[in-house]
Amino acid sequence: MYFFHSKEIWQIFPALVPGVMWVTDVGDSVEVEPKLERWLKKAKARLAKGPESKFPEVLAWRQVYSQMGLKPSKYRSAAEALLRRLRREGDLPRLHPLVDLCNAVSVAFAIPVAVFDVDKIVGYLEVCKAQGSEKYLAFSGEVEHPNPGEIIFRDEEHNAHARRWTFRQSKLSTVGSNTTCAMIISEGMHEAAGHDVPTLLNALYDEMKALGYYPYPPVTLSADRARVDFSG
Repeated sequence: MYFFHSKEIWQIFPALVPGVMWVTDVGDSVEVEPKLERWLKKAKARLAKGPESKFPEVLAWRQVYSQMGLKPSKYRSAAEALLRRLRREGDLPRLHPLVDLCNAVSVAFAIPVAVFDVDKIVGYLEVCKAQGSEKYLAFSGEVEHPNPGEIIFRDEEHNAHARRWTFRQSKLSTVGSNTTCAMIISEGMHEAAGHDVPTLLNALYDEMKALGYYPYPPVTLSADRARVDFSG
């Protein structure tokens, strides 16, 4: 299993800073609530000073969506969507301890964090432009086909595990009660992403170890080191 961004993605978006981490022994019976409270409190404190739409991390992704020809107010990055929900509702939904932790850390840093069930990914996971024939399983159960040129997460069998980059994940590889191994990916585009993305993943690494999960040390990728291989 390996993960990478296509050369074309690096050429179009040179400011990209991705980080990735592999975690095993994932269970859904751990007590994660106290950890969530700390990270959500940090996010709420920042939101109290101004809306998420003004955060540099969010503004950078909005610029990316505009560059992709998408309306940023319609297609929000995962981090912006979560921050918006937190600001409006005062909390985030509880789905699975690992997903809940990643969501809480995501809003604290205002940077997207994706969590994929590794057993549902075939061969590799690549961030690339879609050909248009890929299959995306929506949460409604409907199978969609991404638009040609749309940025997706694609595996060896041409399953699209996310559409419009960080906008929406596929139902196929969501983490659930049967998940034992997961891949965590965070991507930043703002000026301080080179510092913030590794800091975010290191924070997740420490939190997951404390929960009894078995995370591998996170890796930050670049155009010169665009691929990371995992085993185990």
